[in-house]
This record gives sequence, C-alpha cells and structure tokens, in this order.
Amino acid sequence: MFQGIYTALVTPFTQEGKIDFNSLETLIEKQISAGVDGLVLLGTTAEAATMDEAEKDELLCAAIKQINKRVKVIIGTGTNCTATTLKNSKAALRHSPDGILVVTPYYNKPNPSGLVEHYRQVAQLGCPIVLYHIPGRTGLKLPANVLAKILQEVPLIKAVKESDYDMCGVTDTAVKFADKINYLCGNDDLFLQYLSINCSGIISAAANVMAPAFVRIHQHWKKGETQKAFEIFTQAYPLIKACYTETNPTCVKYLLSRLNIGTDTVRLPLGSVDKTNKEKIDVVLNQTKKSLLI
Repeated sequence: MFQGIYTALVTPFTQEGKIDFNSLETLIEKQISAGVDGLVLLGTTAEAATMDEAEKDELLCAAIKQINKRVKVIIGTGTNCTATTLKNSKAALRHSPDGILVVTPYYNKPNPSGLVEHYRQVAQLGCPIVLYHIPGRTGLKLPANVLAKILQEVPLIKAVKESDYDMCGVTDTAVKFADKINYLCGNDDLFLQYLSINCSGIISAAANVMAPAFVRIHQHWKKGETQKAFEIFTQAYPLIKACYTETNPTCVKYLLSRLNIGTDTVRLPLGSVDKTNKEKIDVVLNQTKKSLLI
C-alpha cells in the first residue's frame, strides 16, 4: 500500500515564524516533479509539535488542495496522549489522507497492553495506519514480540516506519513482518541497507532537498541495478549526512533556504544552525551534483 519515496515535508516559515504558503507551494511542486510517490504532512520534520490546531488545518487545506491526489498523502497525528492522537486523527481524516502516521507514544513509556490499546483505538477511525518506531526520540524500543501482537490485534496498521539504528533488531523485524506489512526506512543514511532487507520504500527528511537522488536510487534498485543505485547513493551520502549535522529539520531548512525555498526559520525549542556548521554544510552542498537536488 505504501511503497516508494515519501518525503517528510518541512513546514516553511517566514522570518516572523508564520507558515510560508508560497514556499510550501514551491516545495510541493518540486517534490512531485522529482517523482516522489507520496508526501508526509505534519510529521516530526514539519515541526507539528509546535503548531496549533488552526495552523495545522490551514496547512492541510492548502497542501491537500495543491497536491490534488497526484501523489499519496500521509498525515502525522501521533502524540503521547491517546485522546489527543484521536483528536488529531479525526481532524486529519477530514482531508481524506491515504494514511495517518502514528508514533509510538513518547515519554510515558507505555507497556505492551497500553500500546496495543492505543493503536486499537486509533484504528477504530477506519484509516490505514503507519506505525512510527523511532526509539531515539521516544525512548521506547518495540521488541519484535510486542510488534507482532500489535500487528495481529490491529490489522489496519499497513506499514511501519522504522527509524531504529539497531540493524540486528531491524533485520529481525523485517524478516518477520515484511510479508505482512510495508516496511519503510526511516533512516536516510541507511536506505540501501533497508532496501537489502526488502523494505518497500522510505519516509525521508533529506528528500526535501534531494528527492531526485532518492527516486533514482529506488528506481535502479527495483530494476536490479544495485551498483547504479549504490553509485548515486555514494554521491548523495555526504549531503544526506549533512542534513543531520544538527537536530532535524534545522539543517534541512537551512539547505532549502540555500536553494531559494523559504527561510531557515524553525520554532523554539529548535534554534538556528551554528555558523560553523552552516559553513560546513555549504561546502558539501557546493560539491553535490545539481541533478541530485530539487
């Protein structure tokens, strides 16, 4: 159901911190022109945690209208509160997305029964779910047996966005569940490794800047042209790494500003990228083939 390249879209802000709808329009068009299969709105990269309900709805109205079903849309709705997640999900469903992205609840450290019930209640809304597993941000690492129970109890979970860096654990999960769900890479720098364990695609923050690179990598891989996929990956890799010099999406937004798409403004508690890091990122950007960039 969810295959290919999905860009976890940033929310462009003006220097005053308001949503920059002109830059959002430009970014969406460049993503679609690059050949992505879908866009993720209001995810972590979008800084959704710092946006109020009115802003979220305004952004969704504008983005969904512009996308106009040309690519699939996934909307991030997950929080560490089931009631709030349900509220967010109901609001998202008014825009008829192809799926909703629901992160494992952070901070609370829910036990297995709580996790199952959390996703069961979201599934009652009737929309396909992408379970988002990112232990580095949530402090919660899902054992394979717990994930198995969740998938068994909640069949509306159609995909897992996997952002764990424990490749042994990731491989265990992929082997057990890749024939049951779409297994999506959540770590841009490990995309080839994930493809080698049969993942169906990626939800990528770096694709905001490098959508053409990710699309070409995936196209070559699907054709069995693994060496060509690796060649493009090696060309893109330095800038992929540069996207994470500081906390996402600060560097991605800085790079987009260098490509004349919006400003590098982020909302507190995120701050501006350090000047020295900006200079390092500029060097890598200048060395990257323009054909790999949006």
